[in-house]
Amino acid sequence: MIHPEIVDFAASLPPVGAIAGLDLGTKTIGVAVSDGLRQVASPLTVIRRQKFTLDAAELLAIARDRGLVGLVLGLPRNMDGSEGPRAQSTRAFARNLERLTDLSIGFWDERLSTVAAERALLEADTSRKRRAEVIDQVAAGYILQGALDRLRYLQS
Repeated sequence: MIHPEIVDFAASLPPVGAIAGLDLGTKTIGVAVSDGLRQVASPLTVIRRQKFTLDAAELLAIARDRGLVGLVLGLPRNMDGSEGPRAQSTRAFARNLERLTDLSIGFWDERLSTVAAERALLEADTSRKRRAEVIDQVAAGYILQGALDRLRYLQS
């Protein structure tokens, strides 16, 4: 089920269980996962986009193999907070995914997540080639960590 607000998403989750963060791009999907207590986000992989059914099958296989209880999709808002075509595409992806799974699906504002990921990789002196390979999964980690921090705040 899709939960447009993070508060509703939080209420839909069981007390423990890992969740995934997704950075949906036009060519790739960055995937990060949390630990079962939802404290730390770890970049996991990058899925090369093909068509929705194949992308969804790969995501749901990861969810099944890792026993995930929810998915957080990065919502690419404009800097003024409005939603453009990329945000609409993300919402459409969520609606299509909702038909295939019972996992809770939430959104997290991903403004500047890729910028933060790029900065972190530069500070780590990562080569240009390696940055290109991992930027999406690191951005997914930033998205997921932001959502995890908010979920923890809502529980306190």
